[in-house]
Amino acid sequence: MGDSIFTKIINREIAAKIRYEDDNFIVIDDIRPQAPVHVLLITKKQIISLEDLSEQDKLLTTLLPTVRKVAKKLGINQNYKLIMNIGLQIQEVKHIHLHILGGWQKNEVALLQNS
Repeated sequence: MGDSIFTKIINREIAAKIRYEDDNFIVIDDIRPQAPVHVLLITKKQIISLEDLSEQDKLLTTLLPTVRKVAKKLGINQNYKLIMNIGLQIQEVKHIHLHILGGWQKNEVALLQNS
């Protein structure tokens, strides 16, 4: 398997706006945002899908705490949405990543709840 576009971003071969980074994850702005705040939390280790992780992998125990930390840092920790595509037929990039979306105004949140 060759390097994914995310691995190239992690290795600084491709530029991206980095919002957060630690030993396990990098967070970048999505290039096609679907919300006022739309970032991607990406595993630094190139793993194709969530289904490829063992249940004992420490990435599983650090994933959601990292999401919470990032949401708070971005000021969206009161209202946000998580999306993860799993499976080769629906994953656009074959590298584990989680979409974190938020930043809607109060009236926009009401519209989201009613849809």
